[in-house]
Amino acid sequence: MKHIAPMLSLMVLFYCMQAMAQRGLPALPTLPSAGVLPQPAALTISHESSPEQPFSVIGPRGALLGQQDGGFEAWIFPWKVFSGLKITANMQDYPVPIDVNEHAASIDVRPDSTTITYSHANFTIRQIMFAPKETPEGSGVLVLYQIEAVRPMTLTFSLTPVMDRMWPALSDSPPSPEWVRTAGGSGFYILHENLPGNAAALAMPRAEPGILAPYQERASFWPLQFVLHFDPKTDAHTLFPLLIAVGNSDAATTHQAFAKSLAELDSLAASQVQANEAYYAKLLSTSTGIETPDAQLNAAFSWAEASIDQLRIRTLTQREPDGKEEALTAGFVGSGDSARPGFGWFFGRDSLWTLYAMDSCGDFSVTRQEVEFLLERQRADGKIMHEWSQTASLVDWHALPYEYAAADSTPLLQMAMADYLKISGDADFVRTHWNELLKAWRFETAHVSDDGIYNNSQGTGWVESWVPSMPHQEIYLALLDEEASTAFAELAQVTGHADEAQQARERAGRLRSAIEKEYYVPSESFYAFSRNPDGSTDNTATIFPSVAWWDGNAALEHPDAMMSRWASGEFSTDWGTRILSDRVSFYDPISYHQGTVWPLYTGWVSVAEYRAGRTLAGYAHLMQNAEMTWAQDLGNVTELLSGQFYQPLGRSTAHQLWSSAMVISPVLRGMFGLEWNAGEHTLMVAPHLPAEWKTVTVRRVPLGGSRFDLTFTRRGAEMVVEASRSGEVRLASHVPGAKAEGRTLRIPLPAVEAGLRQKLPEPGAETQEMKVLDQQSSGRTLTLTLAAQGGSRQVLDLRENAPKLTLRTDDAEMGVVSDGLRTMAVTFPPGDGYVTKTVTVRW
Repeated sequence: MKHIAPMLSLMVLFYCMQAMAQRGLPALPTLPSAGVLPQPAALTISHESSPEQPFSVIGPRGALLGQQDGGFEAWIFPWKVFSGLKITANMQDYPVPIDVNEHAASIDVRPDSTTITYSHANFTIRQIMFAPKETPEGSGVLVLYQIEAVRPMTLTFSLTPVMDRMWPALSDSPPSPEWVRTAGGSGFYILHENLPGNAAALAMPRAEPGILAPYQERASFWPLQFVLHFDPKTDAHTLFPLLIAVGNSDAATTHQAFAKSLAELDSLAASQVQANEAYYAKLLSTSTGIETPDAQLNAAFSWAEASIDQLRIRTLTQREPDGKEEALTAGFVGSGDSARPGFGWFFGRDSLWTLYAMDSCGDFSVTRQEVEFLLERQRADGKIMHEWSQTASLVDWHALPYEYAAADSTPLLQMAMADYLKISGDADFVRTHWNELLKAWRFETAHVSDDGIYNNSQGTGWVESWVPSMPHQEIYLALLDEEASTAFAELAQVTGHADEAQQARERAGRLRSAIEKEYYVPSESFYAFSRNPDGSTDNTATIFPSVAWWDGNAALEHPDAMMSRWASGEFSTDWGTRILSDRVSFYDPISYHQGTVWPLYTGWVSVAEYRAGRTLAGYAHLMQNAEMTWAQDLGNVTELLSGQFYQPLGRSTAHQLWSSAMVISPVLRGMFGLEWNAGEHTLMVAPHLPAEWKTVTVRRVPLGGSRFDLTFTRRGAEMVVEASRSGEVRLASHVPGAKAEGRTLRIPLPAVEAGLRQKLPEPGAETQEMKVLDQQSSGRTLTLTLAAQGGSRQVLDLRENAPKLTLRTDDAEMGVVSDGLRTMAVTFPPGDGYVTKTVTVRW
């Protein structure tokens, strides 16, 4: 880890003298605010600034990562150029310096930009930040400052020059800054490295340099500063850009080259702002969207799509030396004193879990791009990579332990490819990569235990630490192996490899039987966490069996008691599901693998609950993930939270790839129950909509080369699903009694449905909300098993789908019917903590 040393002033005098000869360089112009500032956007989060909360502005070539007080670090990948940007104001005839960051008042987040507004009685300053989708080589972020003031003032922008490559690449000692003077008395800084051909340039038009300590001054660290004089009479409609460029060759790091690069960035600012707006407007208008009565859920869905897209990063590789190879990174948050911004690397399993969301939204090019990125790095024996640093090509990456550390990327590749095939119908892409798929399959089936199931001998399954020791064969890996077998059978069949397809199908059947026999623990009514070499099991109760329902092709045979426990306070907090039971002896609510809440796990469990008929618990968990969109890094979903208190962990990656994906997948695959078969032009639909919703539309549902809208409408005792008149589609459903009529599907509804009211708690709160442990409809009854705080009174909604029902219950108080809905208040018996009550409604 490199520390900033007190040596910067030693080179300043030399560089200042050298810069005197550069006065012939042209000055950088400021920008007019008219025509440059972003226009109002429908998808915007406006919030009071919370100084301790993070923000992220990320694009293919760079990122601005900071806190909502406006301070940030700047990355031009793979370089961390500077950190700790802060602003001070000195106003005319006002002899008190103002810490501008302390006056951060609001933050406005859009997919294309983030704006922090500083508000003082004398001034309003807007810090408008972009990470353009298209930008010249050596650039990647742009900051515009819009300033309004009553009196003239001097603004000082202070920052710490860093010039660290993303870890684990080696970095030089702290950079030596040079001020290069241009015409008009302004100029720019060059941050020099001892590494040949590596430097960065920073500029702000019309700004002057700050502290430039003479050589004879005692060696010390001084911040790099831009000093800007602002006069409201002449500068009221002016934008001041902060321009950042990195050079990676001797020719690109000269004074003239940097002057040219900065001038180009200055001239492109307006077009980059407009291009970013247009890009995200097109993304959200062409990808899948939802229109439900819950405007916040609609927005969370769109934010998840934008958040994932922002994590598509270009990397330097041997195959693409110009840096145009692009793939999904795991997530970002400010790096602090380190050289790694959160995860910031390319991850195999993270991206493969996320591709399910991308496919279901029709972003097929992202899947193809990601699969080819992973296959480019497939090991000779067939194993699929786990991690790839942005600086992997600059080090001996293969000698480090990260690239193939995990075992699950290999089966997940088969699963993700089969999912892509089902939705896109793109058999040619599968054929193109058949040899790589076959090689991965052979690796997976060659590394098995005596029961024939893939095991942890080739890397971690899920957990990277465990008590008392690492597992031999996790149920997580075993279930992925089964689902990958079914997936490979589908891939083999479509590519004309009938023998391999049959063998894979038979293997999937054998694995399913073996998992039930070896992992189900009748005395616990639960499935074990792992199996040991001697056949004994680690019976720790976890959420990992939930992945059995992920692909829709399989399920476990004894889920009921386990799912009731997942829905209870034993696993389910008010902000998501814990990785394991809070009754386990080594449960630790702030341990990465022994008690925290991950939105990823919450998404797994939600999909499983919907597919197993536990729709109320599935809805509660879905909404917990969706509401996380507004909880920390606005517009994004964080990596993990405490299992005890509603609070993200300090090192939680706040803009996390698969966390946002777990907003999309439970909505489309759980709530709407969509299953695709592009080869047969069929879309299976099994909706489980909240009781209070009457009409919903899912826009631009993909199927093969077509897209169409699906509208869901309650009409008495049935749900009518209609596909718009575009593209070839046949609607069908697993729901008993469903009838298809052309592009219309009629699905019978239960006579009575229950609806849940829940929301995220206040930060720091413990779990208090009611939990739905089970729901059963049969004949003329609806039975709910509920758990809530002892002595509390909880309210649910009931929808009557059949006419002229007379509802009765001895277990709750019924409210008045309005538009088919009535309330039902349940009073729970006294007791400490959660108590259980069963409510049966009859008609």
